[in-house]
Amino acid sequence: MDPGDYSPRGEARVPPELRAAAPAGIAARAPGRANLIGEHTDYNEGFVLPVALELATFALGRRGGADIRLRSLQEPGEVVVDASTGRGPDEGWGRYARAVVRALLEAGVEVKGFHGAVHSEVPAGSGLSSSAALEVAVALAVSADPPGPVALAELCRRAENLYVGVETGIMDQLASAGGRAGHALLIDCRTNSVERVPVPDGVAVVVIDSTVRRGLDDSAYNERRAQCGEAARVLGVASLRDATARDLGRLGRDDDVLFRRARHVVTENERVRAVVDALGAGRLDAIGELFRASHTSLAEDYEVSVPELDELARAAWATPGVIGARLTGAGFGGCTVNLVDARAAEDVAAEIAERYERATSLRARWWVSTAADGAWVAPVP
Repeated sequence: MDPGDYSPRGEARVPPELRAAAPAGIAARAPGRANLIGEHTDYNEGFVLPVALELATFALGRRGGADIRLRSLQEPGEVVVDASTGRGPDEGWGRYARAVVRALLEAGVEVKGFHGAVHSEVPAGSGLSSSAALEVAVALAVSADPPGPVALAELCRRAENLYVGVETGIMDQLASAGGRAGHALLIDCRTNSVERVPVPDGVAVVVIDSTVRRGLDDSAYNERRAQCGEAARVLGVASLRDATARDLGRLGRDDDVLFRRARHVVTENERVRAVVDALGAGRLDAIGELFRASHTSLAEDYEVSVPELDELARAAWATPGVIGARLTGAGFGGCTVNLVDARAAEDVAAEIAERYERATSLRARWWVSTAADGAWVAPVP
């Protein structure tokens, strides 16, 4: 992973509605992410394969003063955080800004006052890491000398774990901070080492929103994490990263829930490596079954899908031009990620949405993206 060079690779684009709402000075951009495969493996010290998306969260404003004052183009009110102590709101979206400032200060990173606004293209509650994008954008906007992507991601993860109360792994923040155009990131969540995996030309990443909203705080996310910890304890391993298919038999069927949770994590880690191999060899035909198996495991063993996500995945599996499709994110609603033929990406997405609406009467939204660059911060006149 590159050191902390957050210069934009190209034009430092800022949405016009944000320019109209905030003073020019410093702009920071942090993308959302779609995880191609490797769901609920990050906090089990396993492997994940996300891409940064073209959808992003932006912060624009001027540095200076003793506090951080932010308005959101999506949410009402103003958030105020003390730049020297990290005191600020403990509710609403402002708690993410407060959490980031506290984590930066505790790590010895110099925090600058900042007055401006934030704007997010990443839909909240869709499983595309809107919270991580906000954390990384705020961190870059207020840091005098931001650390490199891995260290920045670790700080933002710590902020969310300790001060927001959601026990995420590092994937979301690291994909946002360290993404690279044309590549997925194979992240080893034990060591936080990163390997860039080329995504073949001609493959688009299509994210389709089921329109079933989810809130990570209110979901069973933390419960699943605790179940994995208990399964690891029973197996006598440090984490389920160290468990094998043979080990699962030692869980027995007396506690069917722990067995199924562990089986998902073990087999999902295997699928991540298999998808990496398939991308490297250009064997796109192998990806479809791996994505389908991942979705089925998440639905049946991990129980984080919902009927609408299952229907959206089935619609994709039946649509020509789809290489692979599965739910992405923590589940309990949100989106599917679809690798599709880039030449017909919009048409493919429209057909999936039409099939989904016929089955559910719900109208899906979609976004066509490439595997995009990660975060940047730059002066904006």
